[in-house]
Amino acid sequence: MALPRILVLVLAGGAGGRLELLTDRRAKPAVPFAGVYRLVDFPLSNCLHSGIADVWVSIQFHPTSISEHLANGRPWDLDRTTGGLLTLPPFQGTDRGGWHTGTADSLWRQAELIRAFAPDALVVVSSDAVYKLDYREVAEAHLGSGAEVTMVTTEVAPDDASRYGIVEVGEGGRVTGYAYKPDEPATTTATNEVFVFSPGPTLDRLEALARDAGEDGLDDLGSQLLPAQTADGLARAVPLDGYWRDVGTVPAYWEAHRDFIREEPPLDLDDPSWAIRTRGGRHSAARLLRGAVVEESLISGGTRVAGEVRGSVLSPGVVVERGAVVVDSVLLPGVRVRAGARVTRAVLDDGVEIGPSAEVGGEGDIALVGRRAAVPAGTRLAAGARHPEPDED
Repeated sequence: MALPRILVLVLAGGAGGRLELLTDRRAKPAVPFAGVYRLVDFPLSNCLHSGIADVWVSIQFHPTSISEHLANGRPWDLDRTTGGLLTLPPFQGTDRGGWHTGTADSLWRQAELIRAFAPDALVVVSSDAVYKLDYREVAEAHLGSGAEVTMVTTEVAPDDASRYGIVEVGEGGRVTGYAYKPDEPATTTATNEVFVFSPGPTLDRLEALARDAGEDGLDDLGSQLLPAQTADGLARAVPLDGYWRDVGTVPAYWEAHRDFIREEPPLDLDDPSWAIRTRGGRHSAARLLRGAVVEESLISGGTRVAGEVRGSVLSPGVVVERGAVVVDSVLLPGVRVRAGARVTRAVLDDGVEIGPSAEVGGEGDIALVGRRAAVPAGTRLAAGARHPEPDED
């Protein structure tokens, strides 16, 4: 029996505004994570290990940053003569052309391409979460369910539930209620932005919704499409058994890094059976110089530490000079913390330089320093500071 034809569409086109300065000059999927990875590496690695070779990536904001990382798809075995990796930028020339206004709108604009490809199952995923999942297993279970959509779910904290699509699940996994970012969530069971659709019925429904929306157009999948499928009794849910973390905000991004500096991290990123792949992925060994102190931290290749690093994540090429102290922080590639400086509860973007004896952050909200910014010697940036200050408009 032939395997079902599965197409994965990675929605990598969002502005990522909730990540503030981290997405000021890069696409959200291209944001570094855990030292050497990018966020898009997680869904692409899931495709590799799921045995799915047809992967499309919809891009929109800062396309160069994501396209450069994807290259020809080789790290994920997607550099193929037939199938493989396809990037989908915004286009003009047809009635489907133009700027995407949401995830459902993005799907509608690619509908003709999807119909021509004729997959048996369409897996639509976001690229701002950290997790491992066998997409093929979920897709094959969907095909035998009679549902129009299968939503993969996870449990979230009650005070965080209003950020997500929230579902109520009945007997046999049937979704009996769906609300998109509700003010008063009925449950703490949230969709984790992995959906398996039956392509024909879903695209037909999307066309009808687009006609009804008129000039207002479509928004996100959770705004019209998923509620309609739920109302017709054609939605089912399957729980993700394992770690999942949305990293779409600065606090969530920081907290996710905290997860991975534990003695027993929630995911083994080097597990031979499900390793997370990335472009390049190899750097020189980290150098811990005489007198260096490193505790409960992730130290990437190419880093040099002569000072103290505690409870932090250092990306490739980071330098912490003698007498400098880095505590509970995330330092992205190329950051340099000069002698006598102190960084506490902060995220420092690519190429940031913290001058001698400067202080960044402290107890309280997370401080954030934008790409290639310099903090002059002796400067004090308080907890929760943003440097440079965001434009008021």
